[in-house]
Amino acid sequence: MNGKQGDNQIQKGNQYNQILEKNVRAMDEDTILTEYLISMMNKIFDPLPVPFILLDKDTKIRMINQVFADFLGFPKEEIIGKPVLQVDKYSRFPYVFKTKKPEIAWKHTFENGHTAIVHRLIVSDENGEVKYAVGMVLFEDLEQFKRIVEKNRLLETELHLYKNQLKEMHGAKYSWDTIIGNSEKMAHAKFIGKRASSSNSNVLILGESGTGKELFAHAIHNGSVRSFSPFVKINSAAIPSELLESELFGYEDGAFTGAKKGGKIGKFELANSGSIFLDEIGDMPLKMQAKLLRVLQEKEFERVGGNSIVKVDVRVIAATNKDLKKLIEEGKFREDLYYRLNVMTLEIPPLRERYGDIEELVTMLLKKLSNQLGRYVSNISDKAKEYLIGHNWPGNVRELENVLERAINLTDSDTILPIHLPVYLTQSAKRVSDGPIRPLKDVIEDTEKEAIVRCLEYTDGNKLKTAKLLNISRSSLYDKMERYGIS
Repeated sequence: MNGKQGDNQIQKGNQYNQILEKNVRAMDEDTILTEYLISMMNKIFDPLPVPFILLDKDTKIRMINQVFADFLGFPKEEIIGKPVLQVDKYSRFPYVFKTKKPEIAWKHTFENGHTAIVHRLIVSDENGEVKYAVGMVLFEDLEQFKRIVEKNRLLETELHLYKNQLKEMHGAKYSWDTIIGNSEKMAHAKFIGKRASSSNSNVLILGESGTGKELFAHAIHNGSVRSFSPFVKINSAAIPSELLESELFGYEDGAFTGAKKGGKIGKFELANSGSIFLDEIGDMPLKMQAKLLRVLQEKEFERVGGNSIVKVDVRVIAATNKDLKKLIEEGKFREDLYYRLNVMTLEIPPLRERYGDIEELVTMLLKKLSNQLGRYVSNISDKAKEYLIGHNWPGNVRELENVLERAINLTDSDTILPIHLPVYLTQSAKRVSDGPIRPLKDVIEDTEKEAIVRCLEYTDGNKLKTAKLLNISRSSLYDKMERYGIS
């Protein structure tokens, strides 16, 4: 090559470099960096035996290592670039992006039926905006995870177990801010409850099942001077009568056959200087009522099988859904105990007496249940809301929560419609106007309509499958859909 040819080659090389630099400058710097990082992550994580995945803010899969692709049962090239819900329709990553909160060691069942323990982590920029999410499978086999947990349990000491138990028991989770409702009766109940918080007197909470008596007990303790001391709960109806005394007051070593070596501390001792919540007090046996009365009067008791006196300073918050005065007349509840407990009485109104609170309760419960279920349902149609407000709610707030949880599981959108509500609830308004008995024809038509709608939802609108599942002809299905106005 002569000198002139060499100069031409150098000149062409310089021109190529200039074009390359110009193109590189035109590219988005973040894109270059991201592609470089993803390339590096592929090299790092692909050989690792731990399933690993990277998603961008649009929930599209940017990187997945081979072991994770094999775990999901897809080739890598079919996964990259797809939204995560197309690969695993049960994925909670869209929810993680929405809440901006990581999920650590969650149990997750993938679309292919595999159940595993997973991490879902977020990567944010300096402004707090989530740019990426990272997923890792910790245990591909749930049995493997269970075996490790079991081994760890064997290594734990009894003292450590007691500490964990005490930590769970000693905290009141709810405050006045977490109790929903501003209707007149609810506002009055909260006013009395706050007054009870500021005193040191015993409290008796009355109300139907499902009205939120335990929430008020938590709030009363949290609002009192005892809020930094233990809050211990016990359900008088859930514990057999022969075991209730030892649960409340503890027992000494060798007190009875099967007693734990060294004895056991009771709930009243655990609650010393704090509060004890005695739920379902109306179901407490008469023998135990006498012992409880002594604790309230003398602030002392003896452990089962013991002779020494144990002094305690405990505030009692009791609750019941029963008529204690009627139980007194029947000889099932001690009158002297009733007056010891009935110092500050708080009556929680049933939901049918506070319809003005239903909308606020629905909003709160939808948010709570969406978090629990991983389903993003935040709206409810006006007609569905109308049915909720028109219902009598014999099960109170607990029934409302169950109805909403059922509806969230049935809907495929972010809105609850009347069809997602139970039949007994949607028909209650008709029963009010039509009288207690409806024509059999109307009942059958309502049931038939609901069956068709649910089957169409199940088959994603496939009318041929729907007709086969309902065991009717396709023309008959079309006729019924037209008659009932089903689109």
